[in-house]
Amino acid sequence: MEFDGTTFALEIINFLVLVWLLQHFLYQPVTAAIAQRQAGIEKILADAQATRSAADALKFQYENRTAEWEQEKAEARRQLQQEMEAERSRRMAALQAALDEERNKLRAVEQRRDLEQRQHLEAEAIAEGGRFAGRLLSSLASPELENRILLLLLDNLRHLPEQQVHALRAAGQSGELKVISTYTLNEAQRAGLTEAFVVLAECPVGCEFDQDPTLIAGLRISIGPWVLRASLLDELHFFAEAQHATVRH
Repeated sequence: MEFDGTTFALEIINFLVLVWLLQHFLYQPVTAAIAQRQAGIEKILADAQATRSAADALKFQYENRTAEWEQEKAEARRQLQQEMEAERSRRMAALQAALDEERNKLRAVEQRRDLEQRQHLEAEAIAEGGRFAGRLLSSLASPELENRILLLLLDNLRHLPEQQVHALRAAGQSGELKVISTYTLNEAQRAGLTEAFVVLAECPVGCEFDQDPTLIAGLRISIGPWVLRASLLDELHFFAEAQHATVRH
């Protein structure tokens, strides 16, 4: 085979043309594509790194936030426990106060009931004493006892206070003397009473005499609005009223 210089030259030219064509139409686009691809990969890596950094930051924040939440939960539990203890103490104090108030009310009711029972018993005792005294005085009542009461009454009339004397005189100006006795008064007794009241009233006084056996012994005298009670029945009533007033106080 013979070496052909022309052919060799042409092949070299063809090779150079091929290289040039490959460089301009294949190598540069491929290089550009590779560079672009590399840039894209680098960008992806950079984004991934940024994402990882952001994730690490978020993880750090989450861990810090979790720790803060634990602290907040512990503080919230502590505050809740304190509030529950305070509320429990408040309710226990309110319950204790209510119980104390109820005990005081019950004590007051019991004391009131005891007082009323004692007053009732005392009132019954006074009533029974009054009935006994009434029976006793009834057994002792007689015209002689009534005459003693009348004599004592006449003596007391002579020593009446000035104020009562003025009241009797004022009553005698417009009223009639009414004398109620347990037993029938004789003429001397009636005359003595009439004379005593005429002297006290300093004017003529009309007299009316009547009887009431329930007085036990003694008299009840009235002239106008002025009334003089001098009987054993009235004395028993005065005694019972005084004892009732003492029991109530």
